[in-house]
Amino acid sequence: MDLIRVFFTLWFTLILLNHNFGNVEGRYHHHTKQKKVSTAPNDSSDSPSVPSDPSASPPSNSPSPSNSPSVPSDPYPNDNQTSSSDCVFDVRSFGAVGDGCADDTRAFRAAWKAACAVDSGIVLAPENYSFKITSTIFSGPCKPGLVFQVDGTLMAPDGPNSWPEADSRNQWLVFYRLDQMTLNGTGTIEGNGDKWWDLPCKPHRGPNGKTLSGPCGSPAMIRFFMSSNLKVKGLKIQNSPQFHMIFNGCQGVLIDKLSISSPKLSPNTDGIHVENSKYVGIYNSMISNGDDCISIGPGSSNVDIAGLTCGPSHGISIGSLGVHNSQACVSNLTVRDSIIRESDNGLRIKTWQGGMGSVSSLRFENIQMENVGNCIIIDQYYCLSKECLNQTSAVHVNDVSYSNIKGTYDVRTAPIHFACSDTVACTNITLSEVELLPFEGALLDDPFCWNAYGTQETLTIPPINCLREGDPETVGDLSEYQCS
Repeated sequence: MDLIRVFFTLWFTLILLNHNFGNVEGRYHHHTKQKKVSTAPNDSSDSPSVPSDPSASPPSNSPSPSNSPSVPSDPYPNDNQTSSSDCVFDVRSFGAVGDGCADDTRAFRAAWKAACAVDSGIVLAPENYSFKITSTIFSGPCKPGLVFQVDGTLMAPDGPNSWPEADSRNQWLVFYRLDQMTLNGTGTIEGNGDKWWDLPCKPHRGPNGKTLSGPCGSPAMIRFFMSSNLKVKGLKIQNSPQFHMIFNGCQGVLIDKLSISSPKLSPNTDGIHVENSKYVGIYNSMISNGDDCISIGPGSSNVDIAGLTCGPSHGISIGSLGVHNSQACVSNLTVRDSIIRESDNGLRIKTWQGGMGSVSSLRFENIQMENVGNCIIIDQYYCLSKECLNQTSAVHVNDVSYSNIKGTYDVRTAPIHFACSDTVACTNITLSEVELLPFEGALLDDPFCWNAYGTQETLTIPPINCLREGDPETVGDLSEYQCS
């Protein structure tokens, strides 16, 4: 019996030991140290990046032209994410009131200075607030990836009498010497331009419709100067005292999904003006105003415009060029897949007599016209008064194509108008599938041509028999008109 008792005791002890060992293994199994997982997001799918070529951004129903500009890729693909408080500088934290009455200029300047000093800094004007600021230059250089985000309303002073005497009357908001900077948001930038438009020195604003003499300077609303790799997206920009947006001396500009508006009779309120800039893409935007939707000034090249709805307005203009006998050069511009409606002009090239330089390699493709005057116009006799005299030199217009331009025109003006210089003819004009019918009234079948040479690849409607084939019989030395 003693042996049996000893054996049973040993067997029971072994069972207990085995059970406890199993529990220990279980505890270790459930508390094994896990690998550390980074909380930083690896997927930026919520904020699509901008492709390296902005011509990929327009509507996908049209192919991108082979000569479309290459704009640097988006250096800040997550510009809509403002969750990191380390890089977001809310202007209210710098003293902005946002009631539409207080002057918040100092707060915006302080927020800009702070954001400028860090990578991917964000100046935030939050929604549900209205911020009034006076004329300001937001200058760089700044750290890359700077974002100026307007989700509320940004307002200019209310007219000339409210404009501080010490401030420039030529401009309101200026962005200067910047690289990799974005201006975006879901808000509105309000120019309060109506009192500027009513100055008696503005066209037809004096008594009895006559312009009166007097101080007439009015501020451009937003100006980018000497900057590169810019993006402007999503904003509503309205009622500028003069031009809404100017890009001067810039390289690499992407403009997308803007709404720009001012009344039809507001003077000199161009939507977007590009000058001395290259590699500019303007896409998917709506512009209605009292002057050109888009104007292209001298020194501009590699400009791509697509998905634009333009009008009421003065249309899309290249020029005016060559004023005061200056040299003007514009090259490699494409306008495609766009609508122009209720506008005084459609696709216009305008130059002054006496200028030099050239306008070359322009492509106008897939444009719908709706009740437009001067749908297609080249005017080398542009003049703002009746005192302009004929001059021998001119900006040479060469290699311009119009393809699939269709719609309706205002019968008060010729739908096609080529008025070229007596001494420097327009050359290599190409028309294909141009079909323009009267919006109302009878078909106007006498398009105007003067010293214009080119080719009709298909018959136009209305017929254009005045375009000369081939090249001019006598061509002078055009070397002085060429641009490097």
